[in-house]
Amino acid sequence: MAAARRMVVIGGDAAGMSAASQARRLSSRSELEIFVFERGHFTSYSACGIPYWVGGDLDGPDALVARTPEAHRGRGIDVRTRTEVSAIDLAGQRVRARDLDPRGEGESWHRFDDLVIATGARPRRPDMPGVDAPGVHGVQTLDDGRALLDMLESTRVERAVVVGAGYIGVEMAEALIRRGCQVTVLERGEQPMATLDPDMGRLVREAMTGLGIDTVTGAEVTEVLTGEDGRVRAVATKVSEYPADLVVLGLGVVPETGLARDAGLPLGESGGLLTDMAMRVRGFDNIWAGGDCVEVLDLMSGLTRHIPLGTHANKQGQVIGANIGGGYATFPGVVGTAVSKVCDLEIARTGLLEAQAAELGLRFHTVTVESTSRAAYYPGTRPMTVKMLAERRTGRLLGTQIVGREGAGKRVDIAAVALTAGMTVEQVAALDLGYAPPFSPVWDPVLVAARKAAGVVRTAEDR
Repeated sequence: MAAARRMVVIGGDAAGMSAASQARRLSSRSELEIFVFERGHFTSYSACGIPYWVGGDLDGPDALVARTPEAHRGRGIDVRTRTEVSAIDLAGQRVRARDLDPRGEGESWHRFDDLVIATGARPRRPDMPGVDAPGVHGVQTLDDGRALLDMLESTRVERAVVVGAGYIGVEMAEALIRRGCQVTVLERGEQPMATLDPDMGRLVREAMTGLGIDTVTGAEVTEVLTGEDGRVRAVATKVSEYPADLVVLGLGVVPETGLARDAGLPLGESGGLLTDMAMRVRGFDNIWAGGDCVEVLDLMSGLTRHIPLGTHANKQGQVIGANIGGGYATFPGVVGTAVSKVCDLEIARTGLLEAQAAELGLRFHTVTVESTSRAAYYPGTRPMTVKMLAERRTGRLLGTQIVGREGAGKRVDIAAVALTAGMTVEQVAALDLGYAPPFSPVWDPVLVAARKAAGVVRTAEDR
C-alpha cells in the first residue's frame, strides 16, 4: 500500500489551521497525513481580540480560541504546540523542528509532500537602546497578551506609553485607559491612524483626547530609558521624555519570513512571501503560504502589499487547503478594507488614500460630507463623516473613509463591494440600499458622499 501524502504546516493560527482543516475535510486520513508545528501554546485564535481581552471585555484567552489543539487532534490533525521549526530543507523536502519543552524530544527532521508556511508576523521593534527591556511589550499572539496582562496584574502600572498610533496602538491605548492607566501615545506622523488621510485622522485624535489619551504627533522615539533595576522608566523622543511603567509597541508588524528567506523562497518589497492566486509560492509546485507572512494583490493599485488581517488569513488558508485536498480555489486579491474603533468612535477605510492615488499617477476628486447614522429625528442618531475619492473623467470610485459613532464602521462594506465591482460614484449613488429611520436617513451617508462626488465629476467635465 502506498504511503499517504504528508502535509506539513508551519504555524497553527488562522491561515495554517484553516488550511489544515479544509484539507482534512477533503481528504481521508489514509490519503493525507497532516502535521502542524506551532511554537506557542494556542491554535486557531483571534489575535485581533487581544486589546479587548486586555481591556477587560473578555475573561481569559479561552474566549479568543476558536478550536483548541486537542479539538484539531480529534479531527485527525497532528498538532504539536511549543514546537518551533528552525529550518526548511527544500532539496530534501523536509523541515527541522525543535521541541521548546526542555524535557521534550529536542530536534528532529520531518518529511513533507506539501509544505504550508503560515508563520504570521511579528511586532515591529525599532532598533534603538532599551527596546528589549523588561516592561516593553509587543502584542501579536495570545502568549504576548498573557505576558502583558501578567505584568498589569503583578506590577503597579500607573503610566503607560504606546509607541505608534495605528490600529493596534489606538486599540491598546483604549484598553489601558480602561484599566486605569495614564496613557500617552507617541506617533511619528502628522495624525494618528496613517491608514487614513490626515484630515480624517484628526477626527480620531480629537476623540482620543476626549478620552483622556495624551496623543503626541510628530514624535520620533529615540530610546527607551531604564532604571537601576533595568526595567523601563521612560520613553525618549528627540525633544522630550515621557515617564512610563509600561511600554506597548504599536508600530505595526512585519512578515515573519526568516525561515522562508533562509530557504531561498521569493519575498516582496515588504519581506512577505510572494504567491500566485492559488496561494502557491511562486516557482514552487508544493510550497504554499498564507496569512500575515505573505504579500497580497491590491486590486486598486495592481501591486502586492503586506496587509495583515485575519479575514485574509482565513480565506487564504481555505484556498490552500482546498488545493492540497484535491479541489481548486483562488484568492483574487483585496481592496484594502479595514475597520477599528476607539471607545465608541468607529474608524473605517477601503481602497486608496489620497497619497496612494497620487503616487499611482491617478487624477482624482475628493469630497467629504457630514451626515448621521439614522434619520435626524430618530432617537440616538449620531454624526458621521464620510470621505470619498473618485477618478477624474471616469468617476470610478477609488476609496472611502468613514469616521463616526454607532453604525459608521460597517458602512464601509458598501464601498468595498463597489470597489471590487469597479463601480463609478454615480452608480454607487443609485444603489438600492435598505432604509428605515432607525437604520439610516433617507439618503444613506455613503450615498450622500457618492452623490456629491458624482456631481463634482460631472461639473468638472462640463468645464
